[in-house]
Amino acid sequence: MKYLSITAVSLLAVLASAGVQAHKDDIDVDRLNNSLNQLASDPTLGTYAQADQALAREAISQLVQSGSRERPHALYIAERRVDQARAEAELQVAQRQLNQLDQDNAQLQLDRSRIDANSAQQQLDIQRMQYQLAQQETARLQAQGQEAAAQAAQAQAEADQARKLAAAQSRLAQAAKRQAALATKAAQAAKALQDSQPAQQPGGN
Repeated sequence: MKYLSITAVSLLAVLASAGVQAHKDDIDVDRLNNSLNQLASDPTLGTYAQADQALAREAISQLVQSGSRERPHALYIAERRVDQARAEAELQVAQRQLNQLDQDNAQLQLDRSRIDANSAQQQLDIQRMQYQLAQQETARLQAQGQEAAAQAAQAQAEADQARKLAAAQSRLAQAAKRQAALATKAAQAAKALQDSQPAQQPGGN
């Protein structure tokens, strides 16, 4: 009777220990499943590292099916698989974000190149316009210079003609003056000749 009591107590102890171990197994499995489910339902990470998530679920299943001797190793593998799934998902998200940043940067560089090209074209157009305006101004000044030169030449010709006319008028005036002087002398000579002749007697031949 005493032997049966000892056996019964030992059996109860084994059952209690197995119950504690099973409860602990459930806690580990629940913890890993919850962690993996959180990863799968994450709106950012959930769609990435699908292969690693599948390996993690398989490792959890092996943990559930493992015996007491294989359990520590199975638990270690399951935990590493879950951690690796999350790390791989975060890495893929970071890589995608980096690729997007590279793409955005490339687009910004392209847009900047286009802006620089447009600015250079505008500067070139402005310089061409300024050059055309300078050419037009130069042509206008040249035309004004030619017109001024023509006017100066005409004024010089008119001045020369005026000097020639004045000289001719001066010579004509001098000739007229000489003619007047000669006429005066002729008149004086005629008068003197007339005065020098004796007066005729009345009735004489």
